[in-house]
Amino acid sequence: MGSFSITHWLILLVVVVVVFGTAKLKNAGKDLGGAVKGFKEAVKDEETEQHHKNRVLSRENSSPVANTQIDDTEISPVTTDDHHKV
Repeated sequence: MGSFSITHWLILLVVVVVVFGTAKLKNAGKDLGGAVKGFKEAVKDEETEQHHKNRVLSRENSSPVANTQIDDTEISPVTTDDHHKV
């Protein structure tokens, strides 16, 4: 059973058009095209977002502030005996 010949494809096309009609095929084509377009936009948005995250991470890693260590000095609040007089 090899591949279909051009005659088989034409007969299949005529049967599909007769069964479904041109209006339904046109709507199906629009829906399929819209789905493909939406998928491409989602992939593009994801690539842009990933590129942005990579740029932010590379900036944070190269920042001199990110490479410094913070010592564990304890800061205590200032206490006074002066009470507010009303």
